[in-house]
Amino acid sequence: MVKKENDEIEIDLAKLLLALWRSAAVILLVGILFSAVAFLYAQSFVTPKYEANALFYVNNSTVSLSSAVAITTGELNAASDLVDTYVAILQSRANMELVLQESGAPYTYEQLRKMVSASAVNSTGLFRVTVTSSDPEEARTLANVIANILPDKISDIVNNSSVEVVDYAVTPHSRVSPSYLKYAMVGLLLGIVFAGAIVVLRDLQDDVIHDEDYLLSNFDAPVLASIPDLEAKGQKKYGYGYGYGYGAASREAKKGGKD
Repeated sequence: MVKKENDEIEIDLAKLLLALWRSAAVILLVGILFSAVAFLYAQSFVTPKYEANALFYVNNSTVSLSSAVAITTGELNAASDLVDTYVAILQSRANMELVLQESGAPYTYEQLRKMVSASAVNSTGLFRVTVTSSDPEEARTLANVIANILPDKISDIVNNSSVEVVDYAVTPHSRVSPSYLKYAMVGLLLGIVFAGAIVVLRDLQDDVIHDEDYLLSNFDAPVLASIPDLEAKGQKKYGYGYGYGYGAASREAKKGGKD
């Protein structure tokens, strides 16, 4: 990093990339360390979530499971449009409170509503109700209570339309969150970014004289002499030598001027 007379700062990107490349092993090691910490955090402190699903079929006056061969595209679209209405009915306060009463779950209406979601299945007359909970048995119980309540509620509210249960929920055996791999990858990325930023900052703040080019680009004076690093085997390391040589040469030049 070079500071010009008009306070402009010039950054040598090639030099920064070289510094990052030289520290690649350390940066990767820090990334792996962050990844391991994130993985252990997710495994130890993040509560796993499970999902239980109940599947329903929208049945209106012209569409039914028993007459599936005669279903037209228009009828199927009409059934699909009813899904949004049924989802709204499902998430009403009265139905949520009835589910809590039937299941005995220790939640408020707002808490249960956040646990329950519903969506159409590929724009068909089917829709799925999903219950998410930290207890897989509780998720299955709540989903099946909804399956028992929802059809009767919909038939009472929506004329000439009803819902039939296609599949009841079963106990889930695998979690849906957290994703340990996702946590590990995010940790790896954060570690690499953090270590890379440290390397860049150290390089930008480095004001040690490493070579002749540094003196020529930062001072309006020629380099009169340089002392090589005699201890370096087969390498030219002038870090200390340039600073000493430049200072000594300058002092000699001043003495000569006085004489």
